[in-house]
Amino acid sequence: MPFDGVLVNRPRVLLADDHRMVAEGLKQLLTPDFDLLGIVEDGRALVEEAKKLRPDVIVADITMPHLNGIDALEQLKKNDPRVKVVFLTMHREVAYARRALQAGAAGFVLKHSAPNELVTAIRAALGGQTYITPVLAGEVLESIRKDPKSSKDPLASLTPRQREILQLVAEGKTAKEIATLLGISTRTVEFHKYEMMQSTGIENSAELIHFAIKHGIVDI
Repeated sequence: MPFDGVLVNRPRVLLADDHRMVAEGLKQLLTPDFDLLGIVEDGRALVEEAKKLRPDVIVADITMPHLNGIDALEQLKKNDPRVKVVFLTMHREVAYARRALQAGAAGFVLKHSAPNELVTAIRAALGGQTYITPVLAGEVLESIRKDPKSSKDPLASLTPRQREILQLVAEGKTAKEIATLLGISTRTVEFHKYEMMQSTGIENSAELIHFAIKHGIVDI
C-alpha cells in the first residue's frame, strides 16, 4: 500500500485450516496488518502452496486432513529451513506444543486466544523469535527442563512416513489408495503398518485408528 509515495510491502501470510468458518474469521483478523496469500484446507495442499508462494509466515492448524500440520512443517523444513509456521490449535496439551517446537515451529497459539495473541505471535516469528501462548509457556518450559530429550509423546516412536500412513489409514483410505497417493507399493504400506503396530503394541487396524484419534492425528 502506498505511503508518502513509497510502496510498503506488508508481511505475506498463508493460512491452513480445514474449518472454513475459522479460516474466514482469521482472514478478518489478519488482513488489516498482513497480505493474505490464500487459505488451504489440508496439509498436503499447505506443503504445495507454501513451496509455490513462499509466504513470510504460515498460520496452520495441527489437525488437518491428509497430512497434519506438524508433519507438514517437517516436510517444509527439509525444503526451506527458514520457513516460519505459527500453529493455531485447539490442542492445549504440553506434548503437542513440544512436538511442534521440536519440529521447528515459530509459534504455538490456542484458538480461543487468537484475537489477542495471533498477531503478536506472527510478529514475533517475523522477528526471528518463538512465541508460546502464556497459558502453556510455563508448563512447556518446565517439561523441557525436567526431560529435555523426550516429550513422552507416543508418536515420537513413529517415523514421518509412518505418521503419514497412520493418518491416511485413520481417514479410511485403503492400502492401495495410500500407496497411490504416496507413490510407494502396497507392500511398503503394509510393512509400515506392521512396524507401527510393533512399536506401539497395537494389535489391529481398529486400534491404530483409535490411537490416531487419541493423539490428535485426525479429528473424531
